[in-house]
Amino acid sequence: MAKKVKQSVVIKVKLKLHHSTDADLLNTMMQQYRNACNLVSQAFFDDHFRSNTQALTKRLYHQLRQDFHLKSQLAQSVVRTVMARYKAVETQLGDQPYCYPTDKKLPNGRPELVWVHRDCQWLWQPINFSQPHADLQRGRDWSFLSNGDLSINTLEKRIQVTPVCHGLQEYLAGEPITSAGHGFEQYLDGTWKFGVAKVLHIRGKWYLHIAMTKEADELQLSKNPKVVGIDRGLRFLVTTHDHQQQTTFVSGKSVQRKRAKFKRTREALQCKGTKSARRRLKKIGNRENRWMTDVNHCLSKTLVVTYGADTLFVLEDLTGVSFNRDDLPKALRNDNSSWAFYQLEMMLTYKAHRQGSLILKVPANYTSQRCPKCEVINKENRDHQQHQYQCADCGYRSNDDRVGAMNIQTLGQRYIAGNAKPRFKKPKSTKTTVA
Repeated sequence: MAKKVKQSVVIKVKLKLHHSTDADLLNTMMQQYRNACNLVSQAFFDDHFRSNTQALTKRLYHQLRQDFHLKSQLAQSVVRTVMARYKAVETQLGDQPYCYPTDKKLPNGRPELVWVHRDCQWLWQPINFSQPHADLQRGRDWSFLSNGDLSINTLEKRIQVTPVCHGLQEYLAGEPITSAGHGFEQYLDGTWKFGVAKVLHIRGKWYLHIAMTKEADELQLSKNPKVVGIDRGLRFLVTTHDHQQQTTFVSGKSVQRKRAKFKRTREALQCKGTKSARRRLKKIGNRENRWMTDVNHCLSKTLVVTYGADTLFVLEDLTGVSFNRDDLPKALRNDNSSWAFYQLEMMLTYKAHRQGSLILKVPANYTSQRCPKCEVINKENRDHQQHQYQCADCGYRSNDDRVGAMNIQTLGQRYIAGNAKPRFKKPKSTKTTVA
């Protein structure tokens, strides 16, 4: 019997309010919910992260209802929201261990580095919830109505809003959905279950972000899947090398130009230091994040559509890898560390799984130093300035990003061949003694 796995997606539904007073009711609920989250976050921080969800709910439930006038379900949802945020932060900290040098030296003369795992104990202050929002439980705080509207519970009463999304009205009315199934309607086939919904007010518009889950058989690739090695960077956002020995480069020049423009604007506003400049800085930061998310979304979708089902996408495990480069120009020196490589990885993971493909993460050790022809590992073979790789042993020469993608693809092939943990190891140098 095939093992079942759970797939999760979040769909965004735009809302149309029926009355002007509905906006006030939603705003009040979201602000009180946000304030309650900050209270729970402070309590969890003061308790040194020892309490669990059940203990926090038991201790703060009545205070949340009395101080913020929350209903029973919302009071419990506040604690779950805070605990979920701390769990996500702890995962992010675990993926970025702290590194510091010791007094000892390695055989090559470099200082020995110590990596320390990080968790929530590294936080100096509690997590702050700044954006008003509210997490609504399906069936209690929000539900569908037979006329196609949504019923949302507020602190005072339930209100009706109209979702602006194609296919939903036909689904609720029991009518056949005639669209191609590339939008919201693809989740209305009966296999997806509606879950928690987050109500948000973004740039003057109301949205409901609905979590949906689906159980499916665990994906199994064929014996000879397509193996695609993916090298991530900034000069080329991704460089792929596939099973047909074809290499594809996705240029990042336009991305670098736009990021440089954002940076110049931020620096000019920071020099002013006025209140209006700070408001403008916040708007620009949000705009840059939305643009960055869209770039990664389009890029991950293109990769999945291009290679199709039964593909093994191989990525480097960048956990604990430092991207700071002293050989880059000053304007681009920190771009590597600020680009959302992890976001691209997450988007590619869930999109590939839905398409019938899988993601494999392999160690990044020596992927840019190994010659894909003679397999000799030599750091000096790579020229960062010219973006070239030339092997001193066999003379093989190619683009350094292409060499990285080729080596990553090689690790994927070894995984398919039966090596559960493929990685490159540099052979120990042997010294000969002349008598």
